[in-house]
Amino acid sequence: MKKLIIAFMVFFLNAANLHFSLYKKEGLPGNTLLVIGGIHGNEPGGYYAPSFLVRFYEIKKGSLWVVPNLNFDSIIKYRRGIYGDMNRKFAFIAKTDKDYEIVADIKKIILNPQVDLILNLHDGHGFYRDSWQNSIFNPAAWGQACIIDQEKIKTNKFGNLGEIARKVAQKLNTKLTKDYHCFNVKNTHTKFKDEQMRLSLTYFAITHGKPAFAIETSKNIKDLPTKVYYQLKAIEEFMKIMNIEFKRDFELTIPAIKKLLKKEEYVYINGNTLLPVKNISKVIRFFPMTQKNPEIKSKNPLVTVVKEKNYYVLYEGFHRRAVLFPQYFENFCKIKSVNVEIDGVKKEIKIPSIVKVKNYFKVLSNKRVNVIGYSSKKNEANVKIIKKDVAKRYSVDKKGNIYRVEIYDKKSFCGMLLVDFGG
Repeated sequence: MKKLIIAFMVFFLNAANLHFSLYKKEGLPGNTLLVIGGIHGNEPGGYYAPSFLVRFYEIKKGSLWVVPNLNFDSIIKYRRGIYGDMNRKFAFIAKTDKDYEIVADIKKIILNPQVDLILNLHDGHGFYRDSWQNSIFNPAAWGQACIIDQEKIKTNKFGNLGEIARKVAQKLNTKLTKDYHCFNVKNTHTKFKDEQMRLSLTYFAITHGKPAFAIETSKNIKDLPTKVYYQLKAIEEFMKIMNIEFKRDFELTIPAIKKLLKKEEYVYINGNTLLPVKNISKVIRFFPMTQKNPEIKSKNPLVTVVKEKNYYVLYEGFHRRAVLFPQYFENFCKIKSVNVEIDGVKKEIKIPSIVKVKNYFKVLSNKRVNVIGYSSKKNEANVKIIKKDVAKRYSVDKKGNIYRVEIYDKKSFCGMLLVDFGG
């Protein structure tokens, strides 16, 4: 039976308090793969790929543990590390370091006895080659490579790091979009040759008996769907080696990935409001808030809301999607649903949710209803409303189709619906 467990839930306070999330997808008993994305915030191939694992993959046999947003503070700012390079803090980190809690928590997960193999996802500069060709294709580059710290480690399973990495690279090279995107294996010989890598996540793992690899797509590939494609292909090859059986909800092609990256998503705030993420208006004013430190839920683990000055910012990965200017309310009125007449049909609608409306809607309630942008009455409960009755400038989407329907009881905010006239 498929199970999805989410641990280390993210509490959204401000830009210095974003923790990561751990998603556990588990099928029948088998090996466990831990995939870590986002250790560097300016490497989107390394965190958008694991967000696809969370949303679109199902595990039939074995386990897939995913941390898609390890360095969330740096992801939203699109910086390598706003508190320094997190991937150089695994040998030692001071308790006063702002990354301390995150590094300590991910170490515990890495060392969990159930974890059999770790992948750390990156975008690296250039294209790794065994010999010098030019400033882009050379041995100092990191892109398009499976990275190992040494050829082998002593462990019961998957200790033949070099053999596994070469097998994955060989498989990846059978389906390249361009020939020069080919993958190679880069052995850093960390113990003897690379002092900086001795501070890294993968070296911490292998020195504690855990097989670990880094997958690096190239920063010189500017197309994000292409990088996500290569990362997912690599992850799938590792799952096959580990006999982890999986199913995904899409065809693994660059056009399919591009389409999913553009697909609309929603964010739920405090359990009583919601907003679109992709096509949202840049500024939302008088947005009802019942908690100053909002609780956020979204199917996309890269979506968050961060308090900045006197407003909140909605982020999706490194994209700054909208600014929300809050209006604070008490929340002693909590309702789970409301009756709404939609195009002549009465329905019980969950709070919060979005509903499609073709011609009109009418909220059937004894509470105060405020349709934002409709101004002919103080209370729009039991009022038939069509699209032209609502001012377009109050829509929450860029196309002018989606509007807020807010429900109140005296000074208490009860919850919100979104009505979508987009057909």
